[in-house]
Amino acid sequence: MSEVQMKELESQIADLKGQLTGDMFADMEVRDQIHNLEMKLKGVKPMDSKIDCIGCGS
Repeated sequence: MSEVQMKELESQIADLKGQLTGDMFADMEVRDQIHNLEMKLKGVKPMDSKIDCIGCGS
């Protein structure tokens, strides 16, 4: 992943974090998007999974 791609992901994560309200139920979808972007940024996905987050409970 290039540095430009990493900066773009970090920017998207920061924008999403700015949308959080503090209400767990209202924030669920935004938190899921943040989680998915953080996994891409870190190059992580559940073991033996072809689809991100299928096994992690998110």
